[in-house]
Amino acid sequence: MARLTGFILFSAIPAVILLHLLVSPYTKVEESFHIQAIHDILTYGIPFPSLSKDAIFARFRDQYDHFSFPGAVPRTFIGALALSGASKPFIWLDRNVNRQLLARAMLGLFNAFALLSYASGLQRAFGKATAYWYLLFQASQFHVMYYASRTLSNMFAFGITTLALRLLLPDPTGPSRYHQKCRLSLSLLTVAGIIFRSELALLLATHTIFLFVTGRIRLLQDIIPAGVVGLLTGLTATVVVDSYFWQQFPLWPELAAFKFNVISGQASAWGTHPWYFYFANSIPRLLLNPLTYLVGIPSSLFLPSTRRASISLVVPSLAYVALYSFLPHKEWRFIIYIIPPLTAAAALGTSYIWTHRTRSTLYRVLSILIPLSTLVTLLVSTFILLPASAANYPGAHALKKLHVYAHGSQPVVSVHMGNLACQTGVTRFQQLPPPPLLHMPGRPDWKIPFLKSGASTVWRYDKTEDEHLKSTPEFWDRFDYVLAEDEREVTSKVSDPRRWEIIDEVEGFAGLRVLSPGENGKGKLEKEALQTLLGENGVALFDLARDTIRRYITRGWWIEVRMEPKIKILKHVR
Repeated sequence: MARLTGFILFSAIPAVILLHLLVSPYTKVEESFHIQAIHDILTYGIPFPSLSKDAIFARFRDQYDHFSFPGAVPRTFIGALALSGASKPFIWLDRNVNRQLLARAMLGLFNAFALLSYASGLQRAFGKATAYWYLLFQASQFHVMYYASRTLSNMFAFGITTLALRLLLPDPTGPSRYHQKCRLSLSLLTVAGIIFRSELALLLATHTIFLFVTGRIRLLQDIIPAGVVGLLTGLTATVVVDSYFWQQFPLWPELAAFKFNVISGQASAWGTHPWYFYFANSIPRLLLNPLTYLVGIPSSLFLPSTRRASISLVVPSLAYVALYSFLPHKEWRFIIYIIPPLTAAAALGTSYIWTHRTRSTLYRVLSILIPLSTLVTLLVSTFILLPASAANYPGAHALKKLHVYAHGSQPVVSVHMGNLACQTGVTRFQQLPPPPLLHMPGRPDWKIPFLKSGASTVWRYDKTEDEHLKSTPEFWDRFDYVLAEDEREVTSKVSDPRRWEIIDEVEGFAGLRVLSPGENGKGKLEKEALQTLLGENGVALFDLARDTIRRYITRGWWIEVRMEPKIKILKHVR
């Protein structure tokens, strides 16, 4: 029984990550660089270094998205290369596989492996109970599970940092082995910071200082060798790979991003928050279950048997957050790396409460409330936060609808995709490739028939952002369809607005709607997600669960996702 319980809990992490991926398969603008790079590598391959410099540059310019839309700062291609390489064997087996979904699944499973490795380290150091509570808490958290498969630079770094922090957990094999693991951990943190996210330099610093002050590592034998190995490995990899893909030498993308965002202060243009934002908003949101940070972590810090282990998990993590809080621009994804150790600290405290629940009335009550709160958190994550987040990609849904509507209607279809559409799901993976044509002339007597195969429509996609070009009627006359946030983006700039008509509207997330007792809800988005995964039985199960919860638990109250029109599909009537 214990073995089966462990198998189920360890399987929950990859299962929940893949569930989030299937329900929400599209990507947003923050993920666009890496997902477009994966598409280009898988579709066009990598230009051979044996080609001339001009030929290589021409291949990148004509085929790769980052030459047309480079972004504010360059980003590394190492993550895209890794996911493309991992996806290739599956593409050889099935060329029709959904490549965007496949590449994201590779990233999600890598992060799942890192989280499971961390759980194994907890089991080795603190026992099964702590590892099991960690897995329960981690699987019920929304943000880590949802973003584990998303091609953000932070999520490429997340798996590496989680593996690095797992190496810092106590090791019963002895000090010599632990020193080796510490050196490897610091090297991995260095590599992740150099290649993917420069803020990891602060996380590396807080852990290095803590380990050194507590006498766990030495300067000459551990810190300097680990730093040198990590620096040489990371810097060599990123400069060699990215200089080639960007055709600039030498290029270190994260240094360029650091200069732009931090030194020049450009990141503040995306918004600023007060110093305490991470502590008051981001950490509670990421942990999600209130009892993990109101009961689990404080208990682990105050109980004598767990205090020392909890301090090593909590102090370096919160010190990193405190230092990073001095930067005015703040986003929760910048501190997501601390969630595994904070969740582990919560699991330590909860494990103690659970194993001592018969000795205290307070522990007995908490041992009931904590599992219930974990179950509620899992339900909220799955049935409220997941559908709400899946509704944030109207651009992808609009392009999919347009393909269904117009494919095969004429030989060539040209479509302009507006800014909101491009920011909310449209990627090169969605674009239909040129049709393969096969023509065999046959014989006039039809003893050998004429053969012609291949789709009849060639699609041409446009993502022009230049407002000066878009202000002229001639620009819009080129297109058969437009995906626009507002039809006036087109009708106000053309000579005859009557020749443009709205053929469909695509809805997107517009907040949460609270239903009072007696008020009927639709639950449209939730039902669509369950129908995709489980069919009509899933929809029936959702209706039954919702009605039961409203009747017996919430006394009629309920929360559902509210939708409103986001993208209009306009047709040019010629």
